[in-house]
Amino acid sequence: MTNSGLWVGILTALTALGASYITARATSRAALAQARTTTLAQALREQRDRRRSAYREMMSCAHAFNEVVWQIDDADAAPTPESRDAVLTQMYERLAPALGNMNKATNEVRLDGPVKVSDAAEQVRQLARRVQPRLKALIGDNGPEQRRTYDAAYMDFRQAYVTFIGLAREALEVKNNEV
Repeated sequence: MTNSGLWVGILTALTALGASYITARATSRAALAQARTTTLAQALREQRDRRRSAYREMMSCAHAFNEVVWQIDDADAAPTPESRDAVLTQMYERLAPALGNMNKATNEVRLDGPVKVSDAAEQVRQLARRVQPRLKALIGDNGPEQRRTYDAAYMDFRQAYVTFIGLAREALEVKNNEV
């Protein structure tokens, strides 16, 4: 009887050790899975924050560019051709820094992507650069053709900007599988 009690004790101890090992291993796996999930969630949150910051900067630069080109109404309202040209010259001079800032912002968007948004930001930048020489061509020219060319270039820029905003918003949306 003593031998069977000893074997029962040993078997009970081994069962307890086995159960403890299995429980510890399952707990370890669960903790590892939780750590991976937390790390991934944090990485996604940081990526989203970086993108949001880059997209906001790009939008801010596009808005600053718009503030300059919207002054075309002031040029149109100018009482004399000389004052009109003065407004257009001032606008042209203000475009260079606005485009420089947009170049920098575009590069930030390129860093954080995704590719569709990066390409859209580049399109905005390229089309903004096309507005600049069309604005310069208006200085000293009161004809309708140069104005139509300028307006068309601006509308192309504006459409690209709206497309960028839509793609940026889509890139920032949290998908169900990311939650």
